[in-house]
Amino acid sequence: MADDSKNISSGAMGAIGSYAAVGDSFTEGVGDPGPDGVYIGWADRLAVLLSDQQAEGAFRYANLAVRGRLLDQIVEEQVPRAKELAPDLVTFCAGGNDILRPGSDPDAVAERYEAAVADLRASVGTVLLCTGFDTRGVPVLGLLRGKIATYTAHVRAIADRHGCPVLDLWSLKSVQDRRAWSEDRLHLSADGHTRVALRAAQVLGLPVPADPDQPWPPEAERSAAEARRNNIHWAREHLVPWIGRRLRGESSGDHVEPKRPDLLPL
Repeated sequence: MADDSKNISSGAMGAIGSYAAVGDSFTEGVGDPGPDGVYIGWADRLAVLLSDQQAEGAFRYANLAVRGRLLDQIVEEQVPRAKELAPDLVTFCAGGNDILRPGSDPDAVAERYEAAVADLRASVGTVLLCTGFDTRGVPVLGLLRGKIATYTAHVRAIADRHGCPVLDLWSLKSVQDRRAWSEDRLHLSADGHTRVALRAAQVLGLPVPADPDQPWPPEAERSAAEARRNNIHWAREHLVPWIGRRLRGESSGDHVEPKRPDLLPL
């Protein structure tokens, strides 16, 4: 695993005055809706923590992420814009949608991912990379755990080679609780996004108001019948439409634009 402490010299606390988030639905914040209907998510929450280290109005933030985007689309659409903005920090979380596709090769995806990391590192002081989640025990996605683990190992190695801090989601045990995930079980809940934001802030050396891995409060045990009903509802409402979109070659991000394409003050 990359040694985060040696990788954040240009992004130490108080030094990050601008931040651009690059990625897919995870970084856009799907699963964490705000009162205006726009998703919030961990990247927006991290931006708030970063802005707290600056004078009022001094910190600037852009979120270029769009749900459903594959790695090559992110590299084509978002990476050039991130380089143009030239922020102090870029978070680059990509490749997850590629890995979920049948027949995808995590080694080949990682090779293209590393080329994009090298490109970003030439223009940006700090590029924070994200590993995959541990999907042990997760319906359907648990079957892809081996591919996700392989890709995660590549991300860690790429971070080592290019001097990037790592947001290690695989080791964040708190997000393995079902309460960290939204109803669709594919995207984090508001609480899950909050825990990821706190962990990202820790990686960057910021003080945080809570431990992202603190235990969840006790939860009433569900009966087998209730769990079965929930699984049937989830499959009908979320799994079947998700599979259908992939069979039709559609994306939930078709016709969606980045929610914050410019570096603006928070």
